[in-house]
Amino acid sequence: MRDLGQVGSTASLNAMLGAGSVFEGKLHFEGQVRIDGTFTGEITTTDLLVIGEGAHVSATINCGSVEIRGNSTGNINASESIVLRATAHVEADIYAPSLVIDKGAVFEGNTRMTSGARNLVTVAAGDRRERHKKGKNLAYGRELVPSGPSAQENGHSDEGDHPVE
Repeated sequence: MRDLGQVGSTASLNAMLGAGSVFEGKLHFEGQVRIDGTFTGEITTTDLLVIGEGAHVSATINCGSVEIRGNSTGNINASESIVLRATAHVEADIYAPSLVIDKGAVFEGNTRMTSGARNLVTVAAGDRRERHKKGKNLAYGRELVPSGPSAQENGHSDEGDHPVE
């Protein structure tokens, strides 16, 4: 991934919401966009979204990839990848086939490793209803699902590292 997260980098950048800017609403775009200001609402794209170090984003995000260096709350659904850099502070339920969390990043929420984009509204609402039914009315939990081949595909059983016979 090209590092658009560097201050001053505009490699293939289509738009930027600069530091000090405040925007509320729906953002739909093609190409790569960087947010360094404050954004509240909904973001939809199949491309890269960069949330800069000074940014404050409170949104439902559906994207191809997102790199977060600032503050983000809401739900994030990426069809390709989510990267949380060391300065990121994220409170969200996130869904993506690839997740990178740098040392120092703060993440509060649930994550699901998916094989591609999912209907975020349906998944998030369904998860919350299910937690409520089970009496687990917790705001956030921890659920990490490894990517890659399953243990059985690698020749191991579900009961430790013993080969499948």
